[in-house]
Amino acid sequence: MTTVSATQAKQRFAELLEKAQKGPVRIQRHNRNLAVLISAEEYERMVQERWREFDRLSALASAQAKANGLTEEKLQEILAER
Repeated sequence: MTTVSATQAKQRFAELLEKAQKGPVRIQRHNRNLAVLISAEEYERMVQERWREFDRLSALASAQAKANGLTEEKLQEILAER
């Protein structure tokens, strides 16, 4: 991964945008990681992957709840109590 200082990022922003199309660019200040610049395509891929994982975990939780006898009616009762 390419790493640049915050000062370099300000001075060479257009160049870093091009580099980010090929891979992430880490931006540091005083040897601390501040940000990572990624392409829009990579960002969309990451968002979609998170939603796929959310859907997978939701389906798993739903299946476990049903296996343990949780019905829609019981769920509504629990929620109404709060």
